[in-house]
Amino acid sequence: MSDFIVSARKYRPQTFDTVVGQFAITNTLKNAIKNNHLAQAFLFCGSRGVGKTTTARILAKTINCFNPTSETEACDTCDSCQSFHTGTSLNIYELDAASNNSVDDIRNLIDQVRIAPQLGTHKVYIIDEVHMLSASAFNAFLKTLEEPPKHAIFILATTEKHKIIPTILSRCQIFDFQRIRVKDISDHLTQIATKEGVSADPEALHQIALKADGALRDALSIFDQLVTFSGSTLTYQNVLDNLHILDYEYYFKVTDAAEKEDISAALLILNDIYEKGFDGHHFVVGLSEHLRNLLVCKDPKTATLLEAPDAIKQRYISQASEIEGQRLLRGLQVLSKTDVSYKASKNQRLLIEVALMQLCSLKQEQEKKKD
Repeated sequence: MSDFIVSARKYRPQTFDTVVGQFAITNTLKNAIKNNHLAQAFLFCGSRGVGKTTTARILAKTINCFNPTSETEACDTCDSCQSFHTGTSLNIYELDAASNNSVDDIRNLIDQVRIAPQLGTHKVYIIDEVHMLSASAFNAFLKTLEEPPKHAIFILATTEKHKIIPTILSRCQIFDFQRIRVKDISDHLTQIATKEGVSADPEALHQIALKADGALRDALSIFDQLVTFSGSTLTYQNVLDNLHILDYEYYFKVTDAAEKEDISAALLILNDIYEKGFDGHHFVVGLSEHLRNLLVCKDPKTATLLEAPDAIKQRYISQASEIEGQRLLRGLQVLSKTDVSYKASKNQRLLIEVALMQLCSLKQEQEKKKD
């Protein structure tokens, strides 16, 4: 039997300082522990894979630690911390509200709340996907959430805050977890690649971070998949091949063809994209994003908005310097209309081809207006 552990579990943060991309929240929780200002009910909101449950577990471990450090972190050596690591702690109780959403499930939880901890000072109850609780279960939970025993702390986690009733929201301290930045995910993947002995291109890790869409857990799952595919050397091409991502090189080529007013070249590039099995709508959205990136690179102040490795950023800046801002704006308008019309079109390829022809004619159009 294999001893392989997925990276999302193997490198799950164990202290507040190792949580990626949520400094404001972890700092607030550390200060609350340090100053003994801990609320008895928290609501952690945010999209998937941003660290809600991880932060809840770290909070539970830290407040029960016998020898916390001067930085308000768990010592990881005392009996309480060790029981958390081995999964034998009786001070943490996790409930998945997606499958345990009835009144009886909440009543069982309330019965357990009355029992004081045998080791440590607090019992922490983490309820994942709390928005899935039934209306009756929410109502049964209200009184206990408002006036729990001193030893009990509730941490509710949800991806859909708007589905939680106001009476629950008013009883909790609410923490909104942000989507993790591409750079933070990429940097974290770089550290893990080093620990795993994997030689990875910065562009490859950046592409994984983009694909993860702000979710670190997704990024780690993709990383594991690609390492299985490519071995100890992870290249940008490996990422493109395995995840079926359209290379940004195509967008640079199409933009160059449009600037040279070379309709034939643009149509041949589109044909190549179709032959490789890529979706036309995906290409339109990607090209729109490319023109947007060129536009922000026109001004050094906004160039910081571009999330890309330094080598790619220089290419964007170089290409942006050759194209007038007005043509980029007009190109974005053309692609925006194509994006909106795509699903309703009966000849979607022709729709994109016409859009490319328009992009290649923008310079002529601009010159006619000047005349």
